[in-house]
Amino acid sequence: MIETRHLFPILHNKLIELLRSLTEEEWHKPTIARLWTVKDIAAHLLDGNFRAIALQNNYSSKPDREINSYQYLVAYLNHLNAEWVSAMKRVDPDTLIKLMDDTGKQYNDYIASLDPNAEAPFSVAWAGEERSTMWFHVAREYTEKWHHQQQIRDAVGKQGIMDRELFYPCIDTFMYGLPHTYRNTTAPKGTTIKITITTESGGEWYLVSTGNGWQLKKENTEAISATVLLDPDTAWKLFTKGLNPQAAAGRVQLSGDVDLAGVVLTMVSVMA
Repeated sequence: MIETRHLFPILHNKLIELLRSLTEEEWHKPTIARLWTVKDIAAHLLDGNFRAIALQNNYSSKPDREINSYQYLVAYLNHLNAEWVSAMKRVDPDTLIKLMDDTGKQYNDYIASLDPNAEAPFSVAWAGEERSTMWFHVAREYTEKWHHQQQIRDAVGKQGIMDRELFYPCIDTFMYGLPHTYRNTTAPKGTTIKITITTESGGEWYLVSTGNGWQLKKENTEAISATVLLDPDTAWKLFTKGLNPQAAAGRVQLSGDVDLAGVVLTMVSVMA
């Protein structure tokens, strides 16, 4: 279990401090989130707060279309996100910050109240799960809050959340997408891939073949068949589609069975 509930208030306070420091020009800077500016990402984070509060109040709107596959789900979520961000263009930054601060506190209280062992209202689909426990759902929510704030910081050149306390739980959660990423990759039982994120903020993970699937581990006794070495900045951008595999290839070190190791570069740990 990855415990993240205590980190949401810290991340929230850093976000509010960041948004209050932005100049008018910085609010409109482009980001690696494709068509979204800094302000658009802030609006999207606000949407996440409102959705969670509505869920807490036992209210949720039903999809206006049939959702019968992962691709349809992603398309529907992209539609909702674009619709919200477009409407929020009418809202000025000061009002956006106030709304973010007020709803953020409600959101954090809601997160803190959740039973980590209960069944989550939504599965973590990018990890291939149809049902998820609450701790994983909450950790996934944490990665959303973390990586969108980091997109803003990246755009305006203001770091502050790449330390181990805040980054490691995010990247640790992302790694739960590895077994699903390798679902169509076959290898003899015991075949092991070592993934290392450098610096004090990173760590080591091992993906081990069971013969008919893959298992993620933190410790390993098997011989290493392939290794992947990448820095934190490359890792979070790659796994959130801010950096495509081709662009990342020049920033990642693969060794051993490089074809096997290279599958890591295709992992996407967000709904995209």
